[in-house]
This record gives sequence, structure tokens and C-alpha cells, in this order.
Amino acid sequence: MTAPNRATLWGRVLADELAKGGLEAVCIAPGSRSTPLTVAFAAHPDIDVYSHLDERAAAYFALGRARRTGEPTALVCTSGTAAANFHPAVVEADQARVPLLVLTADRPPELRDSGANQTVDQVKLYGDAVRWYSELPEPEADERKVRSLRTTAARALAETTGVPPGPVHLNCPFRKPLEPTEVPGDVPESFSDGLAGRGRDGVFVETDAGDRTLEDDRIRTVTRALADAERPLIVAGPADPADLSALDPAAVTDLADRLGAPVLADPLSGLRFGSHVGSGDAGEDGNDGDGDATRTIYGGYDTYVRELPAPDVVLRFGASPTSKPLRHALRDADATQFLVDPAGAWREATFTATDLLAAEPATVVDGLLAALRPDHSPNPRATTDDAWRARFDAAERRHWEVCDHACSTEALASEPFEGAVLASVVANAPDPATVFVSNSMPIRDADRFARPRDADLTVLANRGASGIDGIASTALGAGSATDDPLVLVTGDLAFYHDSNGLLAVDRCDVDATIVLLDNDGGGIFHELPIEEFEPPFTDQFKTPHGLEFDALADFYDLEFERVEPAGFADAYRESLETTGTQVLSVEFDSEASHRRRESLEERVRDAIGEHTTNGM
Repeated sequence: MTAPNRATLWGRVLADELAKGGLEAVCIAPGSRSTPLTVAFAAHPDIDVYSHLDERAAAYFALGRARRTGEPTALVCTSGTAAANFHPAVVEADQARVPLLVLTADRPPELRDSGANQTVDQVKLYGDAVRWYSELPEPEADERKVRSLRTTAARALAETTGVPPGPVHLNCPFRKPLEPTEVPGDVPESFSDGLAGRGRDGVFVETDAGDRTLEDDRIRTVTRALADAERPLIVAGPADPADLSALDPAAVTDLADRLGAPVLADPLSGLRFGSHVGSGDAGEDGNDGDGDATRTIYGGYDTYVRELPAPDVVLRFGASPTSKPLRHALRDADATQFLVDPAGAWREATFTATDLLAAEPATVVDGLLAALRPDHSPNPRATTDDAWRARFDAAERRHWEVCDHACSTEALASEPFEGAVLASVVANAPDPATVFVSNSMPIRDADRFARPRDADLTVLANRGASGIDGIASTALGAGSATDDPLVLVTGDLAFYHDSNGLLAVDRCDVDATIVLLDNDGGGIFHELPIEEFEPPFTDQFKTPHGLEFDALADFYDLEFERVEPAGFADAYRESLETTGTQVLSVEFDSEASHRRRESLEERVRDAIGEHTTNGM
């Protein structure tokens, strides 16, 4: 490989090495200092380039794409505050274990701490939020330096998908000229003949991380505890991107059925939706919970888990569950809790888990299934509490009976609430589809009202740091990675917060159905005690804004429609069959919605209590 000057050489080598390592996409924000990188990526035939005007939107778009694929997406920006605007998405990628490769262009080292224009301290800018940091050497057509560059690029890309996956930061200082201008003698024509210039046929350095598995003795210990449990339970929290593809849902349900264990599946777990669910899990088979348990996957637990007996052994996958009642039920259970995490990290903030299993979830499931075979020891016996799964069946059925009534067209005409929209979004989403759900109340409503379904739905959210920033950009980034229809459910504050990101609909050619839940402010604060203090509740917490979002949709050339809650399902289905991007805005009174949620939860608890009194 040759180049007209050393900066251009550096950019070309980086793009070449990253492409050989499997990088398929990069998000680039415009800037001068990053010119060598931008020109190289734009010219590379094997890398898709997504151009963004806003660095924060670019970073979240890359985050969404990497979250959907489980593979790294790269980011490029110029020096100065541009790099700082990547930081929120880097934090989310760190917490949610999303592979990102961040390439920040920088001024030459001697200009630091000198007052030079657009020069800030970018050394380890993201602190401990990245898996690895390296400052690239200054460009030079030197054989050893370029081999070092290729090695660093290969290592950086591998680190993004290590254990655990996450963001990696390469700081890239460049001197002028930055454009591919000819500089005589800068890069000898013969440079392409050496190993550094031509590279290798594949990636310059192969990295083999290996799988983290449990020893056979440990698998037998866990198997014995689960098999001997009277009330075993499997809890699947939000999945890491890598686990969405690595963990076989059918294997988890097979394990649960052998143990007699219900699976409480977070909507972000990758287990609540799919062919493994079956019709019994949707409650459509007529089972009233009084006979044999027919479900394995349960989704309504948020309203009833505190009303049922506590488990005695729990097997947990993924991050901390979205459901607060479930987290508290696990906190209060006097149970052996096996927490599975491939990185051996602690993601259980109540500190009540008893065992940390530092292994890949898929290997744990496979090991348990193998140990449960009849020809292996220990020999499992059926749970001694024959009513354990039946209790969950009964509670689950009553939860959906109450929800179905509350979400009916007739009920919504008189008592609308936001949860009904989430129920309809999931129930009517195409098969397959990608559904991205905003933080605050939408993800909580998805947890409570998104019914398990036999459909290929990939439900995603930014639950690492759980912010409302970058929601639209992350969703559109996820949509860019697949041909599946994309649905974004967002609150009004999150929609406003990331309005810049909507430019990607046209600029990056991503269509979506955007469901806008407009309750004029921060409705989630009605769940907190501060609701009782007025002032300052309305002005400082709920923060009504009075914005009309149709003007914002016009600005980005999006179709906009105001929809009544009772008519949402019809409007949603129509949007899914229409090309382009539509914004369906549904207005709610946040306080009334919150009171409605409380009422529904009380009705479910009462129904479960009546059923228990009558003989369960």
C-alpha cells in the first residue's frame, strides 16, 4: 500500500486493517483533523459509511447498529468537543456491553496545553468506560511503525468483542497536510512491497479469546441444587448483544421444562418472543391454571410476582431485570441464586445472589442439560411442589385477562393509558421486526404489557445507563443493520432530546414507524414520592413543555398523525403497511395513566388472591 503522504497512508492502513478484521460499518461526523480517516473509509469498498452532522447522534446511531448486530461499528470525529459529544454513547456502550470502536482525530502532541485552537486533552478521554485505550504513533512511512499500527488496529477491533464486549478508544494525532496531497518523498513507492505496506491476506493479528465454561464438578453442583429445588425459577434479564445470538431460547425452555421452572423473561432478554414460546405461553389454549402447567415463558410477573411464594433456587441470566417488583422479590427471597455472567462481573444491585458463575450463558445451559440426562448423575427428580408452575400459570392468565379488558377499544375510549399502546405495538408488530423502546415509562410498560408471542421480535432499549438521550438515533442505527421493519416507541421528552437524530431517516435511508407517547413532560415522576410535593413537582420534575411535534416532523419531512388511544391499533397497522416513516402521536394525561396502572395491578392482585383462597 502506498499513499501521497504519511497522513493519508495512516488512514488507508487503518481502514484496510479494520476491514480485514471484519469491520463493516462506520459512522462519520465531518471535520478537518479527521480528514485522513474520513477519506480512507469513504473510499473503502468493504465498509459502509453513515454520514452524520451531529457527533452525539452519530455515536448513538453506531451504538444502535452494534447493539442490533452484536458486531462492532466504528466512529470517526475531528478533534476537540466533537470527541466529547461521543461520551454519552460510550458510557451506554460500556454499561450495556455494546462493541464500539471510537477513532478520535487529534492535533499533534506539541500543541496540547498550548492554547492551540480546537485542542483539548483527548488522552484517555473516556476514562474507565472503554475496554482499551491506545494513542497511535504519529504517521510515518516506517516499516516497524506501520506494523505497529496494523497490530493496534487488529487488537482494538478484537477488544470490542472481548469479555465483556464494549467500546475501545484509539486517539489518532495527525499533522498537515490532511488531504491526499502529494508530498514528494513522504511515502516511498517501494513501501508497498514490505509486510507493513501490503499487510497480510487476512487480519494482521488473530485474537482467540476462547469460551468461559464451568468445570464439570461445578456444573454438577448447580444441577443438583436446581434438580432438588422445590420451587426452582429461571430469571432472564436484559441480554448482552452477544447473548441475543449465542443463547438458544429453545435450550433454555428445554432446561426449564426438565426442572419444572418458570422462566420470567424480560422483554429485552431475547426469550420473551420467538418460536420457542408456543401458543400456551400466550394464554390462548384455554388452560385456566388449575391443571398441568402449559407455559414456560412468563411476561406478566411485574404485577403478581410479589403475591406468589418465593423460589428456593434461582438461575439468573443477563443484566438486572427491568421490573422493580421482580428485583425486590429476588432480594427478599431466602434462596440460592446462581448469577451467570461471562465476564464474572456483578450486575445485581441488591447484593443477595449467592453464587457468581463466570461462564458463557450458552455453555451453562448446555452443561446443565447434559447433566440432567438420565444416564448422568445427579439423577433429577421432579419438583416436590407440584403446584409451583400452576401458580404461575394461574397468575399469568389472570394478568392478561385484566390487561386484555383494559386494552380493549371500549375501555380505552373511556380510560386511556399508555400501557395499552405498548401492548398493541408488540401484539401487532410484523414477524420479523425490530422494536426499540425508550427509557422512562415506555420500557416499564413494555415489561408489564408486552405479552409473550410466537414471533421473531428483537426488542431493544438503552438499559445500560438508562438515559433518554440518543433514543431516536439508537433506534435508527439498529434499523440500518437489518431489513426487518423498525418500530420506535418513545416518550415526548426523549423525542425532543434527540430530535437531531431524526436527520438519519433521510440521510441514512432508514424507515420506521415512530410511536410518540406525548404526555407533556416527565410522566415517570408520578411514580416517585416527589409527586406529593407541589411545588416544585410540576415545574421542576414533570416539566410540561407544550411543544407541538407536528412542526418537528415537518422539519424532517416525516409523516405525522395524531391518533386517539382507542384508534391506535388501526393506525399502527396501517403505518406498518405504508412505505416511508410515520410519526403516530398519541396524547395522554400522565397522572391518569399512572393511576390506571395502579388500578390494574390491584385488580390482578385481587384476582390472584381470590384464586388462592378458592383452593390453589
